[in-house]
Amino acid sequence: MTSPADTLKAGRTRTNGRPRMVPLPLLVPALLGLAFLLLPLIALLIRTPWSTLPDQLTSPGVWQALRLSLVCATAATALSLILGVPLAWLLARTEFPGRGLVRALVTLPLVLPPVVGGVALLLALGRNGVVGQWLDAWFGITLPFTTTGVVIAETFVAMPFLVISVEGTLRAADPRYEEAAMTLGASRFTAFRRVTLPLIAPGIAAGAVLAWARALGEFGATITFAGNFPDRTQTMPLAVYLALQNDPAAAIALSLVLLTVSITVLAALRDRWMTPS
Repeated sequence: MTSPADTLKAGRTRTNGRPRMVPLPLLVPALLGLAFLLLPLIALLIRTPWSTLPDQLTSPGVWQALRLSLVCATAATALSLILGVPLAWLLARTEFPGRGLVRALVTLPLVLPPVVGGVALLLALGRNGVVGQWLDAWFGITLPFTTTGVVIAETFVAMPFLVISVEGTLRAADPRYEEAAMTLGASRFTAFRRVTLPLIAPGIAAGAVLAWARALGEFGATITFAGNFPDRTQTMPLAVYLALQNDPAAAIALSLVLLTVSITVLAALRDRWMTPS
């Protein structure tokens, strides 16, 4: 008697060397979905003012937004690494009551509307906020509508991407290496620093790239918490929004820069996301 596995193997053998037919009810909506996703990007490339693009990208306003975006996104990524890697380790390696709830709260910014996140940041860190009022009274620190506020808003929306990536890598890493290091006399922190960190370095790098790209493209929380002040809080997405009303060519040029960054990030992470396990 032929087993189902043998039948499946034979079927695969018969299709080797020949293109597999795609059912029409699947092919048509698949092509429509592809066209729906690609058409706006193609339109952006078609309408890009290529002849004046260098001038657009080197204009003072565009350069200020580019510089500020790169600086703030990098600072937000660094802050996400400092806070996010230990948080990911806590979620992946320790057991404590309510861990599932904590994980849900950590990932909440992924689905929370960015404007709502900005409002929440104002209520927490604003001059009259729950914590912000004490920062202002005790240290004279005001976060909203400052460059530091941009970094805080970008970190809020970007850090969950890093935490998810690092936690997944930690769960895939064998904890016995840490246990072996501790049996040889290493403290838990030393085992983490000397053994675990090198093991999860690819996951940290992938999470950092994702966090950086998300911070670079952040709009809603930034404009709500930090405002839109040129050379102080006006990042590239905010500059695109403003330029779209006054200078569409500059808006297209900035949009092209953001598109290029996104494609670069996807290309850098393609092997990590799409390689079959």
